[in-house]
Amino acid sequence: MPEDQVQAPEADVPTLGDVLLAAEELWPESLAEGWDAPGLVSGRVDREVRRILFAVDPTREVIDEALEWGADLLLTHHPLLLKPVNSVAASTFKGEAVHRLIEGGCALLTVHTNGDSAVGGVSDVLADAFGLRHVAPLVPAAEGLPEEGIGRVGDLPEVLSLADFAERVFSILPAVAGGVRVAGDPDGLVRRVAVCGGAGDGLFDAVRAQQADVYVTADLRHHPASELRERAATGNGRPYLIDVSHFGSEWLWLTPAANALENVLTDQGFAADVRVSGVNTDPWDFVLTPGLK
Repeated sequence: MPEDQVQAPEADVPTLGDVLLAAEELWPESLAEGWDAPGLVSGRVDREVRRILFAVDPTREVIDEALEWGADLLLTHHPLLLKPVNSVAASTFKGEAVHRLIEGGCALLTVHTNGDSAVGGVSDVLADAFGLRHVAPLVPAAEGLPEEGIGRVGDLPEVLSLADFAERVFSILPAVAGGVRVAGDPDGLVRRVAVCGGAGDGLFDAVRAQQADVYVTADLRHHPASELRERAATGNGRPYLIDVSHFGSEWLWLTPAANALENVLTDQGFAADVRVSGVNTDPWDFVLTPGLK
């Protein structure tokens, strides 16, 4: 072989333990909220991991996809066992999920609120997708880098009407039955934008403190949203609200997260096939709306 054609060493197959270390580097569990339950759900750390599937939810259909592909690890954003259980008997849907994964040789790892707070996390991806600049955490992490925390707030490069910005949000997120709901004057001008992937109506105080013109999040409940809009009516009408799909707001993170994990493994001399699930796990199938005249 000529001296200028040195063959690169063949990459090693990582163990589950190696993947856990890489995931901890990207999404430290110390960033998780106190009520959360991220981390390894099932799997042996000494098992080789050749194929990794990313998904928002560990639903039956996602597990089908993982096992049919021959995944060694399913990495999901939402925990399977967020609330304590007394049994994982296969007669329950959660127990059945655990049994199928173990019997299929597929480990399960959850990256939840630590994936929200970390640099490059769910809300960072949303902020980037919406074109925000000068981005900072909406609620900084108690322990972490200045860039880490729940939610993000930043500025659009140009002022947009609420209707135009809502259309941008709608065009970027995956299509789901519930669509996008908007509260506010369609012609109202927005520049400062707060975002939080997943359910974010517990952050209204931070949104107001950051003087955001509009807040994009998911799962907005009637009473908190109504109270926020009533308070806004006594001022300049802001913040406006854009309510999106919980699944959709977090789905955008999957591809950047998969790429980040693959890059870290490559840097450490490992090779694994990393893929993003094609399953839409939004729970709603269709919606009825009044006709517009």
